[in-house]
Amino acid sequence: MVTDNVAEVDDKVRDAAKLRLLLRSLARNESTTAARARLKGAMQEIEQSTIDEDTIADYLNIFSKIFIIDNQKPFATALRSSLRIKQAEKRHLVDPSFACSLLGITDENRLIGDLRTFGFLFEALCERDLRIYAQSFGANLLHYQDYSNEEIDAIVELADGSWSAFEIKLGANQIDEAAAKLLDVNRKFKRPATTLCVICGRSIAAYRRPDGVCVVPITALKP
Repeated sequence: MVTDNVAEVDDKVRDAAKLRLLLRSLARNESTTAARARLKGAMQEIEQSTIDEDTIADYLNIFSKIFIIDNQKPFATALRSSLRIKQAEKRHLVDPSFACSLLGITDENRLIGDLRTFGFLFEALCERDLRIYAQSFGANLLHYQDYSNEEIDAIVELADGSWSAFEIKLGANQIDEAAAKLLDVNRKFKRPATTLCVICGRSIAAYRRPDGVCVVPITALKP
């Protein structure tokens, strides 16, 4: 089905097997800033095939045109220091269910047994919904990552430049760590975030912590 859609974009003939391999590589690198070289490596782990990074770039461009991928652009507001910000986009298939299908995840027990993969897919789910809500009032969904290995999972930036920062965690045991990271990274900006929030998969209620960081269960994400 994907190969049929790709063929409709232009008259260029592309390798259907390599298109499928790249899709699986994208699924394995969901919610990461994996470079083309890493995608290539993941493809070769699945099957020993020859493909160059220019071809991967072409395939990614096609996937974007037919709305299979919807990447998260980097945030670039002014910092207090001269710290450099990474400009890589965070990779997303348009829906995390695509990643599950491509990885052959048809049983929820498989995810319970692989919390690392589950975490990336949960992050993708939250960011998909945040993007939809942000677009409804003219905002953009971005992410932050710098060369000191500090990052923020999701940033919603409004047209006036104000922004809110979100960390996304599966378990309630990760809330303290996520809140501390948000507060620490927020201090780097000349124009700090208006809201700091941890979105959690295992929290029974939304509340504001004494340090000002909001905690919101995913079930509270409503338009």
